[in-house]
Amino acid sequence: MIEFLNLRAVNEKDRKDLAEAFERVLGSGWFILGQEVKNFEEQFAKYCGVSNCIGVANGLDALILILEAYKEMGIMKNGDEVIVPSNTYIASMLAISKAGLVPVLVEPDINTYLLNPALIEEKITSGTRAVLPVHLYGQLCDMDAINTVARKHNLKVIEDSAQSHGAILNEKRSGNLGDASGFSFYPGKNLGALGDGGAICTNDGELAKILRALRNYGSHIKYQNLYCGVNSRLDELQAAFLSVKLRSLDADNQYRRKVAQYYTDQIKNEKITLPVPAASDVLNNAKHVWHVFVVRAANRDDFQKYLGDHGIQTVIHYPIPPHLQKAYKNYNHLKFPVSEKIHNEVISLPISSVITPDEMHKIVEVINKY
Repeated sequence: MIEFLNLRAVNEKDRKDLAEAFERVLGSGWFILGQEVKNFEEQFAKYCGVSNCIGVANGLDALILILEAYKEMGIMKNGDEVIVPSNTYIASMLAISKAGLVPVLVEPDINTYLLNPALIEEKITSGTRAVLPVHLYGQLCDMDAINTVARKHNLKVIEDSAQSHGAILNEKRSGNLGDASGFSFYPGKNLGALGDGGAICTNDGELAKILRALRNYGSHIKYQNLYCGVNSRLDELQAAFLSVKLRSLDADNQYRRKVAQYYTDQIKNEKITLPVPAASDVLNNAKHVWHVFVVRAANRDDFQKYLGDHGIQTVIHYPIPPHLQKAYKNYNHLKFPVSEKIHNEVISLPISSVITPDEMHKIVEVINKY
């Protein structure tokens, strides 16, 4: 069986350094908000090209805390609206709801699966306070267009960078393309921890200061609480592991690009719709990081069974769009035909920094015979 993602192999190349990091943290006797977190925050901020990185417990918390911090700053209040793509993973929408705000869904581009900037303005009301573009599958949204609309209407732009670690647009990395950005370090991400973790990147010093308190019970100084915060801290051990894995992120992403190019060049089957990079990517020297390689098939279930029968494991990202989830019953009546088509047809093929040429060849061979 060709696994969708072999995390054992992904982490094996760093085994020695990861073990050393574990021993270093164990020996330090300090496990929360210590030197390892400080070091990783500095390294990741520099990597993303921003002045501030705040480590948090996970990617969902990263987005929630950004919105909560804007509320503390008086920029947002309960009931305000945030525009978000209708075909995202539900976490993007949950963050808005959990912060007491209202998600306003906008259809994506059918080719790129990314938020369609041309459809944003018609959804803006007097209650709109932000746009939350999602860099889905590792490809960056058209941030020039999104930022132009946002500036026109005085909106904040909050990147959901959970799948786009290291992606580049106009010589800037994901995390440095809006007012703030939330990252996830879930183990399967391009930069994955050995557990859960997340981070927020921003160039806004005031926002960063509030975020550092909010993640730590609302406190900058122990037992002095400025805000009603939460416990959402990237721990020392995960920070140490992430510092190790950050060293090879660019090389790993480059290998993913080669795999994606091989699939794009070699898959020749009219029943399969290959991913189409955004038209602006060439002009803007964009570098997609291919968190997942998503194709579409009209008879998706049959195609997935066929691949499984031939020893190829796949995953569906994602089978049910957020507006049709039971969690959002008050959205179930809405129609988003582009999103629904995407969710009904997408299937993700194996791609990683450790997939072998033989595995790639077999995947292509099997698909071309479907």
